[in-house]
Amino acid sequence: MLKVLVVDDSLIIRRQLTNLIEEMGHQVIGEASSGKSAISVYKDKKPDLITMDITMPDMDGIEAVEHIKAKDSNAKILMVTSHGQEKMVIKSIKAGAKGYILKPATIKKIEEAFVKIFPELTVKKEEKETIELDDEISQLED
Repeated sequence: MLKVLVVDDSLIIRRQLTNLIEEMGHQVIGEASSGKSAISVYKDKKPDLITMDITMPDMDGIEAVEHIKAKDSNAKILMVTSHGQEKMVIKSIKAGAKGYILKPATIKKIEEAFVKIFPELTVKKEEKETIELDDEISQLED
């Protein structure tokens, strides 16, 4: 289970992402609505992963990525944006983001992105399916 910080200036998008991430079995440990607040919440919460919007007031996601990566080079950041513009995505990857997905987010998109950043999640998912299958078999035997 990952501890995730969700950053987006839209409350609706933060809620949607939180619901999807929690439905996947991960924990959302914080939210931020701007790049500046993302930096502050990251310092306090130390999440395993940040989902970061690019376009936000105060400080955009790319600048926030640069600040966070300067303080913690191991920070894992996934850009979640409505911009399909290559320039913005390339800038965020150069700043240190590990990947991106385009809105609207879906469990499939998020899961694929999480597994690219944390390959061990695939193994855990396979183990979970095996355990669930073993449970089903033992229930049938009873």
